[in-house]
Amino acid sequence: MYSKLVEDLDGLPALLDAARAQAGELLAGVADRPVAVPPGTFEPAELPEDGVGARAALAEFGRRWAPGFAASAGPRYLGFVTGGATPAAVAGDWLTAAADQNPVSSLDSSASDLERETVGWLAKLFGLGPEFSGAFVSGATMSNVVGLAIGREWLGERLGVTVADAGVAALGPVEVLSGSPHSSALKAMSVLGLGRSALRPVTVQPEREAVDVEALDRELAALGGRPAIVIANAGTVNTVDFDDLRAIAALKAKYPFWLHVDAAFGGFAALSPEHAALVGGLELADSVCVDLHKWLNVPYDSAIQFSRRLDLQVRVFQNSAAYLGHPGDNPDFVHRTPESSRRLRALAAWCTLAAYGRAGHREIVERCVAHARDLGDRLAGTPQWRLLAPVRLNVVCFTLAEDPTQERIDAVVRAVAAGGETFVTPTVYAGVPALRAAFSNWRTGREDVDRIFAALVSGSGAA
Repeated sequence: MYSKLVEDLDGLPALLDAARAQAGELLAGVADRPVAVPPGTFEPAELPEDGVGARAALAEFGRRWAPGFAASAGPRYLGFVTGGATPAAVAGDWLTAAADQNPVSSLDSSASDLERETVGWLAKLFGLGPEFSGAFVSGATMSNVVGLAIGREWLGERLGVTVADAGVAALGPVEVLSGSPHSSALKAMSVLGLGRSALRPVTVQPEREAVDVEALDRELAALGGRPAIVIANAGTVNTVDFDDLRAIAALKAKYPFWLHVDAAFGGFAALSPEHAALVGGLELADSVCVDLHKWLNVPYDSAIQFSRRLDLQVRVFQNSAAYLGHPGDNPDFVHRTPESSRRLRALAAWCTLAAYGRAGHREIVERCVAHARDLGDRLAGTPQWRLLAPVRLNVVCFTLAEDPTQERIDAVVRAVAAGGETFVTPTVYAGVPALRAAFSNWRTGREDVDRIFAALVSGSGAA
């Protein structure tokens, strides 16, 4: 055995203690470190011929790389929709690495049963019944890929074609209808061979991102009975707008379509009694996407996909190899998603759900919503900023009050990031260059909103 491996194996407890101490330092300072660190000049090092051992490698990471990491796990990182990681989720993720289980097969461990239990817990959290099966995937993009792949197979079933065998060309033209699809849905369509051009945009409601259901009705009628896929949104990225899922699902009585709901982070509205109506009808979907490294606050990467047609899912993703076994009535995860091997993502989710339950995660959701409303009210009361949409849940979409050009918005983004107090991402809403602040971190408190607001007011001076 290589000498450095022997040394590290002999000193493994001390090595893990050193890693714990280094991680503890990272997390202890996460509220005070610069929230974003604009990258500098990058010069890659040469691959070492002889290793330095794990302790020295940890020290090298601390010297070269840790200072340049964003404090994205901290309370004032509002870019994209980025959760942190609860203490229980961090602990679960460490155990995931230590146990190093591959849960796609149930032949050798209980890991797949842990995932099944966690999937069941999450289904109840989102109000999905026992007719739904689910599996962990890497993120919302892959969840959309899986859901739309099952929808693609459903199209084939309606047309008498087994797409998994015959290929997507056997379907002929495919129509995918949506009002405000996320970019990852278009990526999924490209990956699946449907093509981005298969999207048929549907009119949205005035000053909304939610689809006009009457317009959707007309678009479906124009297909003349040909089956289609409808992508509905439970929380758009700019304004967290929600399609009327019940009204859309009701159209299935008249038209044949697969209803895929992208609830990447908006699905967590189900935890709050005040906001649960926003996802009313989620249980009527055929497939559902939810991203867990957002509002569940588990480490990257983690998402889940749900579907009510496990048979079609297995038809698409089955891995036909003698050593993997036949799918059977309760197929292993190797037959449910694109991956034939992956880490036990479910463990971090299981830990945080076991540790804090529905009540703890409901408190996180409701607190984030309260902070978003607070920031929205403050920005609306300033002469520098104006809101572009109501704060419906946890995202504030806003722009400069005067002359909001892309150049000026970009200057603000750079100034705010350079200040180190917070980080927000640019967007364009209704043709207007803008900013969006997404609250989804369990650490964020009222004092952080004070600092975020001050940084945005100060950053507006760079425009």
